[in-house]
Amino acid sequence: MSANEFKCAQCDQPEERCICEKYCCLCQNTDGVRLVGDGLYYCHDCREACGYKTQDEVAR
Repeated sequence: MSANEFKCAQCDQPEERCICEKYCCLCQNTDGVRLVGDGLYYCHDCREACGYKTQDEVAR
């Protein structure tokens, strides 16, 4: 596990091991939600609007 790996704010697990209910913390959308660096989940539209990046996007 990388020291810079994004972890869920609720369960402290990386996205692939998180079993929390996943929904966008801004709009409550459940489609395409991903974990970002602040430990919360966001849908694609909200990530784009806020400039948040997923772990995959940061690694590029």
